[in-house]
Amino acid sequence: MAISQFNYIEEKFEALQTAHPNVLLNEVRQKGFQTYQTAGVPSCKNEEWRYTPVNNLFKQAFLFSDNKAAINAAFVDSVRLPESATANELVFVNGLYQPSLSTIRSANDEIVVLCMEAASADARFADILKAHLGKSSLYVQDGVHALNTSFINGGVFVYIPKNTQATLPLYVYQIADTVHHPVLAQPRSLIYLAESASLQLVEHYATSGNSDSFTNEIMEVVVAGNSVFEYYKVQNDDASANQVNTTHIRQIGKSYVHTVVITLSGGMIRNNTNIIMETPGNEAHMYGLYLLKGNTHADNHTLVDNREPHCFSNELYKGIMDDAATGVFSGKIYVRPHAQKTNAYQSNKNILLSEKATVNTKPQLEIFADDVKCSHGCTVGRLDEEALFYLRSRGIDAAQAKAMLLQAFANDVVEKIKIDSLRQHIETLIANRLSLQTN
Repeated sequence: MAISQFNYIEEKFEALQTAHPNVLLNEVRQKGFQTYQTAGVPSCKNEEWRYTPVNNLFKQAFLFSDNKAAINAAFVDSVRLPESATANELVFVNGLYQPSLSTIRSANDEIVVLCMEAASADARFADILKAHLGKSSLYVQDGVHALNTSFINGGVFVYIPKNTQATLPLYVYQIADTVHHPVLAQPRSLIYLAESASLQLVEHYATSGNSDSFTNEIMEVVVAGNSVFEYYKVQNDDASANQVNTTHIRQIGKSYVHTVVITLSGGMIRNNTNIIMETPGNEAHMYGLYLLKGNTHADNHTLVDNREPHCFSNELYKGIMDDAATGVFSGKIYVRPHAQKTNAYQSNKNILLSEKATVNTKPQLEIFADDVKCSHGCTVGRLDEEALFYLRSRGIDAAQAKAMLLQAFANDVVEKIKIDSLRQHIETLIANRLSLQTN
């Protein structure tokens, strides 16, 4: 049955509330479902979804996920990132956290990982969930986001204690099992860094099976004072894999945030990356690269909300589109009236390699303070012919020269990955892709 049929969604929602009663989660789910009923699924008439027809996904016969997925450890091994053996690993299958496939190698005093239901019943963490779970709904109010909130189940809570530097990165694997039927997966997580904590988090996506999948994910991150949070997203999945991902980061204390989003392949992809600066002196850096071919559609929506003074943000997103691929970038920077002395910069640069490739870019500033330094800009073009000619004149053939220029263009983003093994892995994927594309 297609998820476009409201009766099916309502039936599944009522069944979840009954089968998994939880006072805190039931309340959050109920609010989400009410928003879904009111807002519905956005169409291209909605300005925020103008270039991404997400409503088309809701016409397909996706089924809600259950906990009966057949993914085993061997498949997880086949999709692991380099040096995963020296990382903490969380595995989600069809949106549900799988403790039996996950491995926490750090001690309990360095990182705490609990299923969300257990965390909400734990006296140490219940207040954190009550205060922070669902706050992304204040910024993302469409029906797709609300649908995830309506079905919070099998999610995970991660806690980094005060004065703790997580020595191992946290790798999160989002796996879609579509062997038997198309799947709607709705992963949910809440990450909390207490004061003077640090964490490196990597998300990676993979599919088992040939049917279509739709992963509708929300990750909420709360960063307290003097903490450092690094976030890396790697999207290199099948053409049948569709995603709407919201990463909502709140800097509730003076802290440092660093994000890199790498999109190499997939079906229809939408990434919402939000950073909310709630304390004076916050700093954030946001980077993204979408290297697309075929019919892949990647839409990057970013938001930086400067709510307090003396904050700094720097944002650079780059795109390379080939074949009939489509790239979208929409970046918003808000500077609230109270946020004087804000420094905020945003840049989006794109290269089109095909007559059929397209890109839509929309950098935006909304400034309500008068003592700020802010800028934004975008470019769309083709490879520099003079640079190509220079390389050719040095004896480099056309295909190799083209690949070299594109690799250099992408490297401005890739070099921002601070985990060496991950950066080298991405560099190899890009080099292989460009070598094939330019020959």
